[in-house]
Amino acid sequence: MADSAQGSKKSKAKFHAYPAWAPRFWHGMRVGGLLRLLNRNRWAIALIRVPMVCLLFFITPFNDLLYFWQRIRFGRRIRESKLIAPPLFVVGHWRSGTTLLHELLSLDERWASPNTYQCFAPWHFLVSEWSMTHFGNFLMPEKRPMDNMKAGWLLPQEDEFAMMNLGCDSPYLRMAFPKRGPVFQELLDTSSISNQQWQPFAEKFLWFLKTLTVKYSKPLILKSPTHTGRIGRFHDMFPESVFIHISRDPRKLFPSTVRLWESLDTVQGLQMPVSEDQYEALVLDSFKRMYEGYFAHRDRIPAKQLIEIRYEDLVANPVEQVEQLYQRLGWDGFDKMRPKLESRMQQDKDYQVNRHLLSSEQEAKVRGVCERYMQLYRYGS
Repeated sequence: MADSAQGSKKSKAKFHAYPAWAPRFWHGMRVGGLLRLLNRNRWAIALIRVPMVCLLFFITPFNDLLYFWQRIRFGRRIRESKLIAPPLFVVGHWRSGTTLLHELLSLDERWASPNTYQCFAPWHFLVSEWSMTHFGNFLMPEKRPMDNMKAGWLLPQEDEFAMMNLGCDSPYLRMAFPKRGPVFQELLDTSSISNQQWQPFAEKFLWFLKTLTVKYSKPLILKSPTHTGRIGRFHDMFPESVFIHISRDPRKLFPSTVRLWESLDTVQGLQMPVSEDQYEALVLDSFKRMYEGYFAHRDRIPAKQLIEIRYEDLVANPVEQVEQLYQRLGWDGFDKMRPKLESRMQQDKDYQVNRHLLSSEQEAKVRGVCERYMQLYRYGS
């Protein structure tokens, strides 16, 4: 990338600026899950990350204790809980605007979304969330490490982090040991895996949704880019669910996602980040897999249950785009949403999108992998 050296320096500086006490994804694991992660990767921990691992071994026993407390208090309610309605899924590639769309839809208080704390502590948030979100706000940085968007315990979050902390196989486990290479990439296209491999994920996923239902007693809006190639499996689990897919020009997605993984590895990893070429290969492979899964099942989902929008249209006029979504979904109550959306847009008016340049060689690689996507969503020029 034209600015790769500068970007690398920025990432290293950002790691040193990221508070040592700030939460890492692995903090939500129980002891057994942490040991499996370390054993699977042969404890190949960078020396500079040893204090992080020591902190993990201090924290994870509390996750076990709190899990058993939650199980005693709420175990029966979780088992007997029924979803209020089929969940709504926001899907799309990383850096395509899924976070923005998720947060805008979550302004409607008739729905609930898993927040950052619940995804970091999925084993026990019913008994621990109040104390952490009231007294532990100092632990959470104000901004996300990969961009300028606001961070916070109570903001909507990707449920894939919850699944990872619940012990499920996930491509996100790569971030712990980036030098070991990608893992569980097949889970980006669940049409290529067996029912036996999918079942443990599906069971934990349903358990997490039922736990959220105990908390909120509301229908759920879920978002994770990793779900993009899983829409067929989720449609089988929840036949009446609605999927909203958001697209963005791959020539913007590619460099932005490379920066995303480098930033997350720098802050979260138990090893140092890998080379630029390895990140580029990871992004292209992930895109190919997730959209093979998405396109394989896109046409069998009823048209009224799959809505596709473009990031460029959403950022150009967020209020109008959300209003059109309400109309297509047959939802009422947009009049109450409008002032909330306008207020949110006022708060975000100074937000600056990171800018990246592609070389001609990189653009050729992107076009080669993303040709069908670019044609379908009108990014051909």
